[in-house]
Amino acid sequence: MNKYRVLFCGLCVASAMTICPAWADDGARLAAISEKYFQDMLALNPLEGTQITGEAKYEDKLEITISPAYRARNKALMQRVQKQLAALNFSKLSPPDQLTYDLLREKLRDGLEGITYPDYLMPIDQYGGIPVNVAQLGSGQQIQPLKTVANYRNYLKRLEVLPAWVDFAMTNMREGIKRGFVSPKPLIVSGLPAFKALTESNIEKNPFYTAITVMPASFSAQDRSALTKAYRLTIEKKLLPAMMKFHTFIENEYLPKCRDSAGIDALPGGKDWYAYDVRHYTTTLMTPEQIHQLGLKEVARIRAEMEKIQAHYQFKGSLTEFLKWADQDAQFKPFKTEKEVLDAYAELNRKILAKLPELFGRAPKASLEIRPEPELTRATASDHYSSPAADGSRPGVFYAVIEDAGKYSNTGMTTLFLHEGQPGHHYHIAIQQELPLPKFRQHGWFTAYGEGWALYAETLGHEMGLYADPNAYLGHLNDELLRAVRLVTDTGLHTKGWTREQTIKYMMDTQGYSESESRRATERYMAGPGQALAYKIGSLKIQELRDRARARLGDKFSLKAYHDLVLSEGALPLTVLAKKVDTWIAAQAAMPQ
Repeated sequence: MNKYRVLFCGLCVASAMTICPAWADDGARLAAISEKYFQDMLALNPLEGTQITGEAKYEDKLEITISPAYRARNKALMQRVQKQLAALNFSKLSPPDQLTYDLLREKLRDGLEGITYPDYLMPIDQYGGIPVNVAQLGSGQQIQPLKTVANYRNYLKRLEVLPAWVDFAMTNMREGIKRGFVSPKPLIVSGLPAFKALTESNIEKNPFYTAITVMPASFSAQDRSALTKAYRLTIEKKLLPAMMKFHTFIENEYLPKCRDSAGIDALPGGKDWYAYDVRHYTTTLMTPEQIHQLGLKEVARIRAEMEKIQAHYQFKGSLTEFLKWADQDAQFKPFKTEKEVLDAYAELNRKILAKLPELFGRAPKASLEIRPEPELTRATASDHYSSPAADGSRPGVFYAVIEDAGKYSNTGMTTLFLHEGQPGHHYHIAIQQELPLPKFRQHGWFTAYGEGWALYAETLGHEMGLYADPNAYLGHLNDELLRAVRLVTDTGLHTKGWTREQTIKYMMDTQGYSESESRRATERYMAGPGQALAYKIGSLKIQELRDRARARLGDKFSLKAYHDLVLSEGALPLTVLAKKVDTWIAAQAAMPQ
């Protein structure tokens, strides 16, 4: 019997704590506990349910995760599972089950610590929050299916929850003002246009109406008319009044009370909050100061490598001047249309697919599609990956943010696609979903592992011969420098009193970024303290473990086997991954030549 499969008998009550004869051992009880936890977690977070499973039972639901009732249920769920785990005999579990036990226990511990910090008092930022996110689903190109009449009715039910979300958000934000938990002012200023768009009184131009504009032609005239009428009525009578009220509140009441400081350490208890964020995102015990110094070291190393590319182009001037030139020169911006950009990514994908069998023994079953970012969020979004649905109904998707094809540089395309596409996020996430693991692990996430793997995947352009082109190699170094700069700026913002303007200047001087690029990146780090640290910390660890394995094993080392090993258990904390690799090294070393 698969050790993760629970066999329910007719007399069992549907509870993870109900013990039947078939559940005689602790391994089966652990499987039941983890499965029940996963299903309860999805029920609490139906947007994740849609994202992960693609099942219709979630697609009409939208939990208000900033409400007191939700927070109470979420806490109770984690505490319940903690008690269930404590009742198990760890010593009786198999080694694979012990790993599952440890990962679930750590997830719960981390989650319970995380909810002690009141992020619900600051529910919006420059990206817009839930109203913008849900409006964006109306494109039909993301996780919300819009292929059937039932899909359209379900999406409308989600939209109808937004006025209640707005009321909770305003209540929380007013409480945040009283308690000193408010967002940095520039973030809200940057987010105002997205909220303003949701107040468009011309119904047919309102983002919430987008779903009607992409309605399948196969719908009957009667269905088209009924759906159009229902959406128009909901937008006019419910969504527009709520969004107008919210926009007015943000602009007139909340924005004047927002803070001028940039770092989370300016909030009550902010120093401890950031220390938690660092542990949460890096899965290490590194201090902010250690990370800051590592960042400075990496910045110096990468800039020295960039000087070699500068010499190739025979550019006279400083390295920063060279980077600015390379960012603006017309030879690196050959595109005229969005289609040309997407076609270039498709051709790059074909080249990569031909090389991947040399580096991996296993490929994901799910396909990868390349799509443009929906227009609503192009101004604030970054290129990103969306995972496939577990049931196969939706592929993995790489979203390219193409605001103006004529200004789209080809310099960073190779390294970007290796990261966001394959073998970066797509190989990790799609393969993880196929592994014979408990579902909370099939769909689990540790940022240092996930983003670390994707950044490490960028370096595989060397093995694939993709960086023989100095322009593509410069793009790779640009992105590596960005991740090193993040170690400096994130810790600078949140522990060293760096201002938004100081951080923007550092990025412009160090990376040659424009003011707008530096501002967008800086505001991202302001909005998500600690998250940006995970990329470089994780990538360096995966590279360090690879170098260790090669040094120990010599001719016995296989890069393909190493990659398959790193991906074989899904996302792991870096400390756990290191132990796994060391065990593998010892086993490989003991094998006869």
